[in-house]
Amino acid sequence: MAAHESQSRLWENQIARSREFWQYWEPAFRETFPNQLQEVSSKDLYLAINSVALNPIRVDSDEVTYNLHIILRFKIERMLFDGTVSIDELPQEWNRLSKIIVGIDPQNDTQGVLQDVHWSGAAFGYFPSYTLGNLIAAQLWYTILEELPSTLRDIQKGNFSQILKWLRANVHQHGRRLNALSLAEKVTGEKLNHKCLIKYLKERYCPLYLH
Repeated sequence: MAAHESQSRLWENQIARSREFWQYWEPAFRETFPNQLQEVSSKDLYLAINSVALNPIRVDSDEVTYNLHIILRFKIERMLFDGTVSIDELPQEWNRLSKIIVGIDPQNDTQGVLQDVHWSGAAFGYFPSYTLGNLIAAQLWYTILEELPSTLRDIQKGNFSQILKWLRANVHQHGRRLNALSLAEKVTGEKLNHKCLIKYLKERYCPLYLH
């Protein structure tokens, strides 16, 4: 599932939040929503697409703070399984750790422990696949940029065929023959690590928020 999530995150974040993507799609977006965007500059639109702010809800959080939500959930899962915390104590423990890890004190359980359906569906242990997917996506992204030097120019022209062709050849064809860690190493040439994700986040967000 980590490999699966990496594909979602690659297209959603590295590609669809890029400046090049919106240089291509902004005219069509403005044509579709002329009234809503008439007083919104291109700069402000791009900032909105890449806005960063603390949010109590994981699925609404930005990619800079997203993984904090995963750390919170996985830490509680481990506590559940080793008996450190009981089910009855979940709301209180969630709120306590949310304030420490994410920096948010949820106002209610809708913002807190009940915000996801994974536990009620018995999908324990799934959440790390989101962060692993983010890590894999970042490593794939820099490998793509190295092996396909025209990638950013292609995105700017609305041409995504070469990226998809590369992914099919290097990632998709393997299916489940390789686990996520082996796949990442095979495709990118190095073991899965945090360096590419940190590099990507700095390159994407520092120019926007640090002047």
